Amino acid sequence: MKRVPVHAQFNFDTYIFDLDGTLISSLHDLAASCNYALKLNGMPERTLEEVRMFVGNGVKKLMERAVPGGLENEKFEKTLQDFRKHYMVHNMDNTKPYPDVMEMLEELKNRGKNIAVVSNKFYAATREICRHFFGDLVDVAIGERENIKKKPAPDTVNEALRQLHADRERAVYIGDSDVDVMTAKNSGMPCISVLWGFRDHDFLLAHGASILVSSPLQIL
Repeated sequence: MKRVPVHAQFNFDTYIFDLDGTLISSLHDLAASCNYALKLNGMPERTLEEVRMFVGNGVKKLMERAVPGGLENEKFEKTLQDFRKHYMVHNMDNTKPYPDVMEMLEELKNRGKNIAVVSNKFYAATREICRHFFGDLVDVAIGERENIKKKPAPDTVNEALRQLHADRERAVYIGDSDVDVMTAKNSGMPCISVLWGFRDHDFLLAHGASILVSSPLQIL
């Protein structure tokens, strides 16, 4: 394992970030909307730790894991839509950037770096949250859409690079999960794995993480 010292310099031009568990602490709002939809449809609620392990592959996969019987449950589509409606209203009730994230983004921007967010969160919520918390600090924000493959496929990362007119060879991907490690690999770029998100140190190592940081300031 390579643990990066605080003052190590990553010399990249473009920084592509995952959102949930990387830039923002959103687990409580995700769990609240998940349990609202489950309860509304007469299903058992899930614990915070269960929801933590369900996230990372988009909201449809989150609800597939949360709903008893998954896609085969006749109430699945309604439960998914109930989640979406509730989350669009309540996605910032308790969500906030992790400590030092704003300082990191501001310093990267001061250095003239390209900054993108690529998330498996659905597109409208991704854009709304990035606009609310990060404003002009994030140049491009891409969420899950029907016409583009979600992570770990490289398509959304490729779209971010296209919109930024950025060189893949000068880009890095930053995330908190195994999905992010695979996304970076599939996109042909290095991955910085963060230890403050939804997956722990041992899990990340077991799933191929090679560069791990414990503070956003270590990314500078």
